[in-house]
Amino acid sequence: MTRRFRPVGLITATAGLLLATACGGSSLGNGSGNEDDGPVKIGLLVPQSGVFKALGDDMKNGFELYVKQQGGQLGGRKVEIVVADEGETADSGKAAAEKLVKQDRVLAVSGVVSSATINGVKDLFETSKIPLVGSNASPTTLTGAEYIWRTSYVNDEPGEALGKHVATKADGPVFLIAAGYQAGKDEIEGFKSTFLPAGGKIAGAEVYTPFPGTKNFQPYLAQIEKSGAKSVFCFYAGGAAVDFVKQYKDFGLAGKIPLYAPGFLTEGGVLKGQGDAATGILTSMNYSADLDNAANKAFAPAYKAAYGSAPTTYAMASWDAAQVLDKAIKAAGGKVTSETVNAAIGKVGDIDSPRGTWRFNSGGTPAQPWYLREVKQGTNTVTAELGRLGG
Repeated sequence: MTRRFRPVGLITATAGLLLATACGGSSLGNGSGNEDDGPVKIGLLVPQSGVFKALGDDMKNGFELYVKQQGGQLGGRKVEIVVADEGETADSGKAAAEKLVKQDRVLAVSGVVSSATINGVKDLFETSKIPLVGSNASPTTLTGAEYIWRTSYVNDEPGEALGKHVATKADGPVFLIAAGYQAGKDEIEGFKSTFLPAGGKIAGAEVYTPFPGTKNFQPYLAQIEKSGAKSVFCFYAGGAAVDFVKQYKDFGLAGKIPLYAPGFLTEGGVLKGQGDAATGILTSMNYSADLDNAANKAFAPAYKAAYGSAPTTYAMASWDAAQVLDKAIKAAGGKVTSETVNAAIGKVGDIDSPRGTWRFNSGGTPAQPWYLREVKQGTNTVTAELGRLGG
């Protein structure tokens, strides 16, 4: 089956030598043919250095928490998690992925922060027939994969989820501004896809700021002020999100022109860096630590107890990726190979997630709920549901 995508420390394992899968998906076991009870290796490809390390830590924590909660097992099999540093470039990510597949010979892989990395390793996973259950990167340009799944979202969906809402709330034209790389362009296009049909008007031409070199946003903020815009939709993440939000307030626009964005603008550690400048910002995201459902009431406190902070969407999606692998390995039964696990992933059905129930669509990404959040007293707080996307 070829799926078409929509245009967006170690856990303790059993002692002794762990025999892992070959690239072609050969069985994991203990060397004696007892395929129904042997241990397995799972690769975790996440940044452990560079500018994306904070995201990588969240993803690693979420995945490991799920495995720990299952007694160090997935699908009833003891697990060894092999962590490889994705770094911050496509080249470093590809080298780490090749190590997991060719040297560590893992059953499956999870993680991946960067869209450049996931595009760069597509052929590796497809030809090796090893499933990658990614938990963040999901560019609109990734198409035609059989062995790559995502538990996050397609890059244009946060913007798509927010467009109609902003069109109904904005009392006039909306200014569009984003970091000038693929994810920024995906978010703007996603936003326009629902904003314009709902009657929304754009204030002038959309603006893409040079990435990663833009530190001073003053010229762009002056452009916003002069445009007559009644609201702003932006896309920034990481350090750029901190700079943009703080300068937005310093320039006098906060509280005067409402600021909307995909949730990355205020997600995780950047919110602390923004301080009270983030108050009142409205974002769309598939998760918030305050969601009132049974799965999240168990997950969020457990995560905070383990790691000292509230879980992010990155941690949640990685916890879910481990849950997907748990279900798939169990479903594969007595013949657990990379290929049988990949086939089982497509049949896992509904996932009882801290975000709310979701399932994989035909593109291998979640059909899931989206939420409107507002920053109140230094915390992202859910204020409304934005509906479901993904089919």
